[in-house]
Order: sequence, then structure tokens, then C-alpha cells
Amino acid sequence: MAPSNTPAASPARPRKVRGEGQWALGHREPLNPNERIKKDDNPLNVRARIENIYAHTGFAGIDPQDLRGRFRWWGLYTQRKAGIDGGRTAVLEPHELEDEYFMLRVRIDGGGLNLAQLRTIAEISTEFGRDSADITDRQNIQLHWIRVEDMPEIWRRLEAVGLETTEACGDCPRVVLGSPVAGVSTEEVIDPTPAIDTIVERYLGDPRYSNLPRKFKTSISWLADTPHEVNDIALLGVVHPQHGPGFDLWVGGGLSTNPRLAERLGVWVPLEEIPDVWEGVVGIFRDYGYRRLRSRARLKFLLADWGVAKFREILEKEYLGRALVDGPPPALPEKPIDHIGVHKQVDGRNYVGAAPVVGRSSGTQLARLADLVARHGSDRVRLTPYQKLLVLDIADDQVEPLVEGLRAIGLEARPSAWRRGTMACTGIEYCKLAIVETKARGEELVARLEDRIRDFDADISIHINGCPNACARTQVADIGLKGQLMLNAHGEQVEGFQIHLGGGLGMAQGQRAGFGRKLRGLKATAEELPEYVERLARRYLEGRTDGEAFADWVVRADEELLK
Repeated sequence: MAPSNTPAASPARPRKVRGEGQWALGHREPLNPNERIKKDDNPLNVRARIENIYAHTGFAGIDPQDLRGRFRWWGLYTQRKAGIDGGRTAVLEPHELEDEYFMLRVRIDGGGLNLAQLRTIAEISTEFGRDSADITDRQNIQLHWIRVEDMPEIWRRLEAVGLETTEACGDCPRVVLGSPVAGVSTEEVIDPTPAIDTIVERYLGDPRYSNLPRKFKTSISWLADTPHEVNDIALLGVVHPQHGPGFDLWVGGGLSTNPRLAERLGVWVPLEEIPDVWEGVVGIFRDYGYRRLRSRARLKFLLADWGVAKFREILEKEYLGRALVDGPPPALPEKPIDHIGVHKQVDGRNYVGAAPVVGRSSGTQLARLADLVARHGSDRVRLTPYQKLLVLDIADDQVEPLVEGLRAIGLEARPSAWRRGTMACTGIEYCKLAIVETKARGEELVARLEDRIRDFDADISIHINGCPNACARTQVADIGLKGQLMLNAHGEQVEGFQIHLGGGLGMAQGQRAGFGRKLRGLKATAEELPEYVERLARRYLEGRTDGEAFADWVVRADEELLK
């Protein structure tokens, strides 16, 4: 056979695996504009420029990279310019969307406020923020209409009473969620407040952890009264059969457009080791987190790729230098806990949980609340991760006068199921990412349902979000409403909502954690929404079995009943 003149094929070169921007693997080059901003200057440094330059030059003098990037590390976002409809949210450039005012997020780790702090926030709201104040589902208070010129004085007042805005936003450790009844609950075995305080004292504003791939959310509570399954790290109280009380470690939760529930690492952490373990998990995120694409930069994506076993191994070997103790899962309560109403404290006094409507408050209301709390013998208020608030330390004979006083200022300690279970994000009123109005829609919805089905006798959660980012935890609500634009019956483009049904978290015995049903084409215009929710609620009441939860009914209900 004649030899072939065809040259032998060269062996295929191995395909180079593209890096994901993981520092620990040597990928340190800036891979997107956000990473470049952080590399050019530590965002914590921007405060000096705000105080020494921008407070004097005003909005026009702010460097764009500071304005739309580093300002967030000090709790500042530009707010949406009034009058820009949702259809232009994704079309306009940032400078076209933003107003010359800021949202300011006041960081309240663990949710605790004394009256001096509450009064200070109220004064800042009325003096600098046009009386705006929203209680968020991260236990923060957000103010609006803030001018950069006023920030030095605002910081001075906040810090004089022990409050701060440091790392309230940005790619850094955000506020630490904690039980609003830590230290007073009759069900609590260990108060984790010392661990929260240590984390804040040691690591808040620490340059070693101020440049993470994305935001990092924490929850630490003995009770299952914070949404631990949707945080980057969560520690939940558990009793080990040999070692006694400690905390169960969860990692990798988060919602937004790629929702994922946190997973247990299967370890038991004593109270005194929580700060070190927390630092180890943050360190893994900093060093191994994905920085190439912002859309994959949360810890949940790393955990999904690694799995729990590898994550635990890296944490133990590279960051802690020791093995962690295997631990059991936590015992959950019989029913979900939201602390609304009147409850006994461990010292015999009472706490009273009250609901504004969808977290909307004001400086005026907060000031009146401070006066009311003082008049009834207390100095402590707590915020919840459900846009509600608690008043602690109330004597028996002061409970009913306080309940009446709260009602008089717009806070209801015995709310309807609708007011109790409805949350809403900031929405198009102030947020540059939003597509639809949320707070006003939520208020209208609650009012309609209270009027039409006042005595609804089941727990139900309705979470209203102005965009797909799920700041109001849309996917884990009984009824989750994701804002979108849609055509009405007349072919006109209007505000509306895609509807998720039957989502929830594993916050009590028998509850299934999951993201619910998303039926094809199930949506409603904002105008149709109250009628739809009323119709759905009536069908649930008619079709439920004895004691059947809304989420369980949704799972088995025929699709036609859900439309």
C-alpha cells in the first residue's frame, strides 16, 4: 500500500479551562467593572471624600465610580428620579434614572434599638429625609431624599447613639439578622447576641473583608424566627446529645433570579466559636467566590458546584485548622414564629409585636412610637425580618394601654391575617431597578382584603416585589408577586405581576421548604390583583381540609382553581 502524503493530524490541544475570577486560584485580574472599581480603591475610603469633598461640591461633584459603586459601602444608593415609568427601567442609562437624592440604609444588627437610637432615626427622617422611613425585611431602616451635603451631620448623629451605616450595602458583610426576642424569649436556650456583637466589633469595616465577590448575608438566632434558609450563612439553635446547646451551621442560601436554599453542613458550633466559623465562611467566599460574572458571584453558586462535603473540608482544613463537631438538625417549633401580638418574656414582663402596613413608616410615626414606649415604661424596640416591630419589657398592667396606643399611631398588635402576612419591597417609588409600584399596591391590597374577608382565619404570606431580584423574598411566600409590565384587556401596557403560589421556608414542623408553583401564564394586572387574591382566598377556604395550610392546598389544587 502506497504511503499517504497526508500529514498526520496533530494531537488536539487540551482546552484551557476559563477561570471564574477566584483569588485562591490566582485569578486576580479585574473581570468586570465592579471588580475594577474595588481594585482601584477600597470602597471604605469613599467616606473621607464624602465628608471632605462631596458634602461641599454637592451631587454634581461626585465621581461616577464613587456614586454608583463605592457609596454603597456606606449605605447610600441613588434613588429613582420621579416620573420614570417601569418600561424605561432597562432602557435608560444610570445617570438618566437616578435623582440627586439618596436612599440611606441604617444598619441595625440583630434588630435592636433603644429609644435614643429610635428618636435619632426619627429626627434624621423628618429633618433630612422628608419624613420617609421604611422597616425592611433585613431589620434595617431605610430613609429617602437624603442629600450628600447632609451626610457628615447624619453620620455624626447616628454614631453618637451607637448606630452606623458602614457596609449596609455593597459587596461586603451586610447586616446580621438576629431574633427580635433574643435575651427575653421563654423558648431561647442560648442568647446569641454576644456572637453578633463580636462579629460586628471585629469585622465590620475590616478591609480584609470589604471586597467580596457580592453581598454576604448572615442570620444568627436560637429560634427559627429568621429566614435562615435564604442567607449566605445562618446559625440556628440546636441541642447536641453529648455537647449540649450550640448552633447548627447552614450555608449558601439566596433568592433573586437564581433562587437556592441554604444547606446544612452537619456541624455543631458552640456560641464562643461562632465568630471564627463566620470568618472562615466569609474567607472562603472572598478567596474562592466567582468574580468573573456578577450573575454568578454569590456564595450559593460556589456551594452548588462544590457540594456540602467539599465546602466543609475547605472550611476545616484551610480556614479553621481543625475539624468541626458533627451535629444534629435543629428542632423546629409547631408553628411559624412572627412574634406579633402579646407574649410573655422570661422575666415575667411582656413584649408586644405590632405591624405597620408593608413596612411603611415615617419619622413622625417613629417619634410618636418612642414617646409611647417611654410612657409605658420601656426603653427597647426590636425590628423583625418581616417588616414588623416589637416593644419589649412591658408590665402586665401596661399591655392593653400600649396596644391601644400603638393602634392610634397606625401600628396594629392584633392585625388581620392580611396585614400580618404582607410584605413589599421599595418598588418604583424610589428603586432604580423596579418596574412597578409595590408599597402603595400592598396597602391597597391589604385594605381591600380586610374589607372583603376580614375574618380570614389562616396564616398567609403575600410578598410583593417590584422586579425579579426578590428583595421581598417572592419565591418563598404563599402568594409571591413579581412585578412586570403586561397588556391589559384593552391591549394597553400596564403594571402587573407574575404570580408564584405555595412557596415557603422550613420554619416549623411539617413545613416544606420550596419555591412553590409557577403556572404558565398566571399573572394579573395591578388593577386585577385584589380581585384575584380575594377569589383565590375564597377558593382555599372552600376547598381546604381541616387544618390544611394554604401552601399544601396549592400543591394539590387543580390548576383551574388557582387562576
